[in-house]
Amino acid sequence: MTRLQDAEHKRIRRDGLGLALTVGSYGTAFGAASIASGLNLWQTSALSLLTFSGASQFALVGVLASGGAPISAIASSVLLGSRNAFYGLRLAPSLKLRGIKKYLGAQLVIDESTAVSTAQEQHGDEGMQQGFWITGLGVYVFWNLFTLLGAVGARAIGDPATLGLDAAVPAAFLALLWPRLIGLRSWGVVIATIALVLILVPIAPAGVPVISAALVALAFGWKPARA
Repeated sequence: MTRLQDAEHKRIRRDGLGLALTVGSYGTAFGAASIASGLNLWQTSALSLLTFSGASQFALVGVLASGGAPISAIASSVLLGSRNAFYGLRLAPSLKLRGIKKYLGAQLVIDESTAVSTAQEQHGDEGMQQGFWITGLGVYVFWNLFTLLGAVGARAIGDPATLGLDAAVPAAFLALLWPRLIGLRSWGVVIATIALVLILVPIAPAGVPVISAALVALAFGWKPARA
């Protein structure tokens, strides 16, 4: 192995773990928001361990916190999480997973692991695989750890709303979304979504505006962007 290859492996590890820690720390906000929505400690931890899709988890507890029906919360979560299936199709030829690793890898297909993996295309399948596993496993560990910390902390202070933790969902969503708003198309999705939600919130049941917002994004994504 050459020095350049060693340097690239170190860079991939540094980038993957750095991103994992940054993203994983948002689990604190989810843990607090989940407790504020009425879920208990075990339910909150199970969501992060089994669902492991930040946007979907925030959508679910956000709908519950606003008084929406569980079916609306689940529908919102599934719609937002469906994008991971397309990530899997993109990564499958390079990851070449078989057996139990295929099921483990499926759990780790998220925005961050996909981004770091595809950024290593110039280094071939080996680089993409390393970027995927380091980032995916790193985010999984940190996300679940910080979820537990946020949930325990929220329980310790009593009513999370007294400290404004009911604002954790929109604040975390904004923090995750803002870096991705690049180009006119992204802003078009945001503007159209905001307009639709403002119309629906006063007249639609809780959860329906969130589902409608997800459908707007799917409608924009259906038509390929112009080069």
